[in-house]
Amino acid sequence: MITIKDLAKAAGVSVTTVSRALNGYSDVNEKTRQKIKKLAQELGYRPNALAQSLVLKKTRTIGVIMSHIRKSEAKDSFAFEVLCGINDRVSELNYEILLFSTNPNKQLNKSYIDLCRERNVDGVILQGLGLSDPYMKEVVSQTNFPSVLIDIPLSGERVGHVTSDNVSGSREAVRHLVELGHRHIIMINGYDEASVSRERLNGYILALQEAGIPYDPSYVYDGNFDEEGGGQCMLRALEEHPQATAVFCASDLMAIGAIEALKRIGKSVPGDVSVVGFDDIPISSYFTPKLTTVRQDKYSLGYQAAQMIVDMLEGMQVKHKVVLSTSLVIRESTGVFQ
Repeated sequence: MITIKDLAKAAGVSVTTVSRALNGYSDVNEKTRQKIKKLAQELGYRPNALAQSLVLKKTRTIGVIMSHIRKSEAKDSFAFEVLCGINDRVSELNYEILLFSTNPNKQLNKSYIDLCRERNVDGVILQGLGLSDPYMKEVVSQTNFPSVLIDIPLSGERVGHVTSDNVSGSREAVRHLVELGHRHIIMINGYDEASVSRERLNGYILALQEAGIPYDPSYVYDGNFDEEGGGQCMLRALEEHPQATAVFCASDLMAIGAIEALKRIGKSVPGDVSVVGFDDIPISSYFTPKLTTVRQDKYSLGYQAAQMIVDMLEGMQVKHKVVLSTSLVIRESTGVFQ
């Protein structure tokens, strides 16, 4: 196996020169750099990643912290698509990722900074955490460690934020229902500690106000972003508001749960109740009826977060907030109010 000493001997230069040439330092003559790179290729030299990290004080590894990775959520590909976007862009930029799963209890046992130091990552992307999770205070208060948050609107000296336009997306969804003639529109939201829940509620309220429909908080239920929660909320909502003819769900999984619940009690979709989701996960276009939903680009959420964290690490000019557009996809689960 060719070592850096062998390469230095073949090139007739010092080990330090070889190291600096291969790691892109500007104080190495370009002719010498090209000679060393050519020799490295010819001799089959492969740099030792551990040695490189000790010299550069960088591991070129990005930590990805995701909350509540569970088998029960396998139907929802949201986190997977985000992770694909992160992985693809990180790989293109010659970095690696290290995935962590967390929850509030784990966060109490080990601090954010301790976790990052132990795993020896250069920066971190966080997704799926609640606003009150212990790590959130640490992320904002620390000033030396770059962090990028997906769908968590916090800011700090070394903190970035990538999200979708949740207000506009939910506003468009509810406006679609209003245009179909619906006036009694239920909202099945996620949970209050998720910032996207608050933003999607704001869009729901805004669309009602624009249509001259009074906002009634009793029409809003929390379904915890899962299928079971969506079904339970749908049944409860119809029991308490039998006049309701439409429902906007803050995720596709909750919308699917709501539709299944409606089927169980003999209600047709969209004949009796129109349903709109949010996310446009793959199953939404295969479900029966095919789900009308708000599409957000999950892959780009991850891709943009990866670009932002690497830009931070490499000292580039960084826009600390990126908001991606959404679009309404009209399928079979919404219809005209009769």
